[in-house]
Amino acid sequence: SPLTAEERRLRDKKHLNDITAARLPPLHHAPAKLLSMEESIAIQIQQKEAYEEMQAKLAAQKLAERLNIKMSSFEPEGDAAMQYREVRDED
Repeated sequence: SPLTAEERRLRDKKHLNDITAARLPPLHHAPAKLLSMEESIAIQIQQKEAYEEMQAKLAAQKLAERLNIKMSSFEPEGDAAMQYREVRDED
């Protein structure tokens, strides 16, 4: 027997409940807020700076990968640099 749209929807919902316990968040958004021009400009400038910084980091990473540059720490005052200066007693 053919099901009505409402019965089909309820059946599908019950089937989904049997499969998983995960629930989708409700599809609603906070109401829009009015901003002053100064706030809007400040937010846009902040977002632009963050975007440009992210782009610069990504470009530097891609360039380093392309040039096969590996960054490692360099400690000239570390243990390896001072090994030849060890004083040994000959006694």
